[in-house]
Amino acid sequence: MLRVTETEHVDFSSELLSKFGEIVKRYPEGKHKAALLPILHLVQAEYGWLSPASMERVAGYLDLKPIEVYEVATFYTMFFLRPQGKYVLEVCRTGPCCLVGAEKIMEHLENKLGVKEGEVTADGQFSWRGVECLAACGMGPVLQIGPEYTFHENLTSESVDQLLVDLKNKDLSI
Repeated sequence: MLRVTETEHVDFSSELLSKFGEIVKRYPEGKHKAALLPILHLVQAEYGWLSPASMERVAGYLDLKPIEVYEVATFYTMFFLRPQGKYVLEVCRTGPCCLVGAEKIMEHLENKLGVKEGEVTADGQFSWRGVECLAACGMGPVLQIGPEYTFHENLTSESVDQLLVDLKNKDLSI
């Protein structure tokens, strides 16, 4: 995954542009705006987030106004509008998970990682946030870890600590 800053110019690779072309072909002429969501997913997978420059480039590619791309990117919570950690920990914060300790898990993550919700650890490894329902109400508290979106249920402070250790060790073994 490439990293890009907020002010950095973005040039999409020929491989990424080829993928854009494959997606655009799925839609009739004049309806290419329908390709916006899958293209934004590809850009985020490539860069880790949607920078203003990357959204402008997507707008140019699809012949849209930049505000049209921004409106879509800000509407959907799966798109990141700021740089994220290599691993994004998303904790379900809806009622059922909160009843069984999700708020304690989020507080634990904040203390353990030393960053508030939406911030990135100094080493760039982790960021975390509360999200709406992850559809595992009977197994809460739950979280998913992106970018692969692995799912973890029945969390405790200890199991969260082990997940963090496992993720750090995973990077060491690569």
